Amino acid sequence: MNASSELVAEYGVRELIGWLVHSIEAGGALIIFAGAVWAFARFTTTGLRRRSLISEFNEIRLSLGRFLVLGLEFQLAGDVLRTAVAPSFTEIGQLAAIAAIRTILNFFLTREIAQERAEIEADQQAPVQRTVAA
Repeated sequence: MNASSELVAEYGVRELIGWLVHSIEAGGALIIFAGAVWAFARFTTTGLRRRSLISEFNEIRLSLGRFLVLGLEFQLAGDVLRTAVAPSFTEIGQLAAIAAIRTILNFFLTREIAQERAEIEADQQAPVQRTVAA
């Protein structure tokens, strides 16, 4: 292979990866957007029915958190893929910073989701325990 064909091949790989990165990041953005729309719609319909939002609020937040975590995972995957072909030290540094921020966000979102789930399960079991005790 000569130098010009190697450049063409590398350019083609970079173009393909660029397209894949945009697709993955768009998928992540769509997941986050869909989750926000879903949560807003559910919050609005619950409020319009004049039911107590307190009981459903945590469930809505829990579901929105799941969408956010999944969307962030897609965004991070796009960032990793972006640096797959001959990354520079600047790109590696940017990836490290972005990955650290998104991983920290993901960690705290996942932890909050687990806490919310435990609270919801405890609230659901409390009436059963009071009935059994009586």
